[in-house]
Amino acid sequence: MDKKLKIALAQLNPLVGDVSGNINKLTTIRSKLDEDIDVLVAPELYVSGYPIDDLVLREDFLNLVQSEIKKLVETTRDGKSAVILGAPRKDKTVIKNSVFVIENGKIIATKDKYELPNTGVFDEQRVFTEGKLEDCVKIKGTKFGLPICEDIWEKTVLEKLSDSGAEIIIAINASPFTVSKSFERDNITISRVKEIKLPLIYLNRTGGQDELIFDGSSFGLNYDGSKFFCSKEFKEEVSVIDLKKQNGKWVGYGNLSKNSSETERLYKALVLGLRDYVNNNNFNGVVLGLSGGVDSALVAAIATDAFGSEMVQAIMLPSPYTGQESLNDAKDTADLLKIKFSNLEISEAMRIVDKTLVKFNGKNFSPGITEENIQSRLRGLLLMALSNRYGYMVLATGNKSEYAVGYSTLYGDMCGGFAPIKDVWKTDVFKLCRWRNENFSDLFKGQKGKVIPENIITKAPTAELKENQKDTDSLPEYEILDEILKDLVEKEISVEKIVSKGFDRKIVEKTARLLAKSEYKRFQAAPGPKVTSKAFGRDRRFPLTSGFNNWS
Repeated sequence: MDKKLKIALAQLNPLVGDVSGNINKLTTIRSKLDEDIDVLVAPELYVSGYPIDDLVLREDFLNLVQSEIKKLVETTRDGKSAVILGAPRKDKTVIKNSVFVIENGKIIATKDKYELPNTGVFDEQRVFTEGKLEDCVKIKGTKFGLPICEDIWEKTVLEKLSDSGAEIIIAINASPFTVSKSFERDNITISRVKEIKLPLIYLNRTGGQDELIFDGSSFGLNYDGSKFFCSKEFKEEVSVIDLKKQNGKWVGYGNLSKNSSETERLYKALVLGLRDYVNNNNFNGVVLGLSGGVDSALVAAIATDAFGSEMVQAIMLPSPYTGQESLNDAKDTADLLKIKFSNLEISEAMRIVDKTLVKFNGKNFSPGITEENIQSRLRGLLLMALSNRYGYMVLATGNKSEYAVGYSTLYGDMCGGFAPIKDVWKTDVFKLCRWRNENFSDLFKGQKGKVIPENIITKAPTAELKENQKDTDSLPEYEILDEILKDLVEKEISVEKIVSKGFDRKIVEKTARLLAKSEYKRFQAAPGPKVTSKAFGRDRRFPLTSGFNNWS
């Protein structure tokens, strides 16, 4: 007789530190499952949330994790589905990143993560100790291999599980999103499956946690590498898959959700990352400066899609250099998004600051970078005042290209609690605007149809801090700048190699110099969601003070 298994995959969005809430959510899900579900699976470090960082070093926190797992164990005395979930585990004097197997009121097995990533955003070797190469676990009469996330990216762990007699692999993950991650996961997992010739079920968490976004995108592969199941992206859902043993081989059956484009995935990731950051930090809404430019328009659209128009406050803060075109474009954006819009002039405040500075040294100076930065910082001052008064989070609207070369003002337009497009190149800003004007998703709470005026997308970018200013006065065209910056930032390629690709040496050297000299600004920048292979912040770490000149 053919054997059968029914597995529920809980692609969930746990909150770091909310141990009781995470356990209660899973317990509720389990109580509502059909009687014929054999196993319920939750993601890596589901109980604690991920990334856990140094919170996991607290003894009281680990005690809470242990006590809440015990409560979950008690609920399984009902004899219904077994539970597989991830949690930190104290093992004598060290802490492990572990998977727990719970059935019939008992923890029948714990297995520990072997491959602990320690690059980019990952600091697992800081807080966890690696486990040993594990054998498989028998659940419902079937031998399961239970690797954890990074364990499947190398051959070692799966080869050991295969040799120990595993029939099915279930990999629990907390794998952060980047625009290329889906392609990378498919390549790695298909390669592993073809090596061990066993079905692999990949369960990932979803949601935003600080600067990381998790897309879910869980899936199942049959022993030949063919995909039999794929969940929805960026959504919590519990998916049920069936496995049948036929002619000695387990074969999976499930629903295959439609894949989306890179631009769509990127936009959805930004919406989810912002939504969870603001909601989980208990802000009443968001406020941003709406300048009439493309960056602030995109941030306004993302915010409206994250929260709905009633939670977004846009402020136009014109100076004497703000053109009527920008005033019109900002108002048109607010109207299309149906968000609250106000106009606060800063001209008088600029005059007061100028007079104060004259009192300091007794003389006037010709307008220059000081006066440009004063405008930006006055705007930041007013936005933060509104944040304090109404409980809104200020959104910084700078993009990755600007942050890279320092084309931003510290304590000015960099001011804010979160920077939604901090890791988005300027060229991608335009793509996202065009995509959003033509597309919609049930993930969004904003308006359908066009939400960003066409003129904002097509006009030449400008900071409008002096007469007739354009970004290209100081920077090369963004199509050129972004390609150079991608090589410098994400690939760490030298100036010489970039020049050898055909780029103008002077432009490359200037770009590299600006990148290096702006490190101190980025160090003080608001957090923002990581969406590329190497984001500024905890993903890319350079010294603030350095004698290395990489621009010559």
